[in-house]
Amino acid sequence: MAFWTQLGLLLWKNFTYRRRQTFQLLIEIAWPLFIFFILISVRLSYPPYEQHECHFPNKAMPSAGTLPWIQGIICNANNPCFRYPTPGESPGIVGNFNASIVSRLFSDARRLLLYSQQDTSIKDVQKVLGKLRKLGNSSGLDLKLRDFLIDNETFSDFLHHNVSMPSSAVEELLDAGVNLQQV
Repeated sequence: MAFWTQLGLLLWKNFTYRRRQTFQLLIEIAWPLFIFFILISVRLSYPPYEQHECHFPNKAMPSAGTLPWIQGIICNANNPCFRYPTPGESPGIVGNFNASIVSRLFSDARRLLLYSQQDTSIKDVQKVLGKLRKLGNSSGLDLKLRDFLIDNETFSDFLHHNVSMPSSAVEELLDAGVNLQQV
């Protein structure tokens, strides 16, 4: 049989069936209309309200690294909504966390360990660790201002020359105790 002959017979059969079953035809037409009118009545009784566009801070996936992933979970726990695009919406940028303390700590450690071209980098790390141990072990009472300064720092020269303090007073100032609880 040809395509058009089959189509014509199928339409004739459908038309004959529908003409004989009028109640079923009315149900098939009325049921979708009834559901459609329910949707229209809900839409009219509860009109939509205007909502500004919402930009969420980016959250790094685990493949970006453990630190950005954990920061994305912790820093955006309340899932805030902003009216304007956030800094990390550009593809390939996971940069919302550059100002956090943990990021700065890790970037300083990376800079200290990777980019230091001097042979004294291990000694510097040992000094930092020693001062951190001293800070952890002490109550903060035996810390001196000198402990917070880098060796050969010009602070004492500044006080001696620009403020015209005698060197004995500068030494006394540098040996002054620092109370971390008050700081």
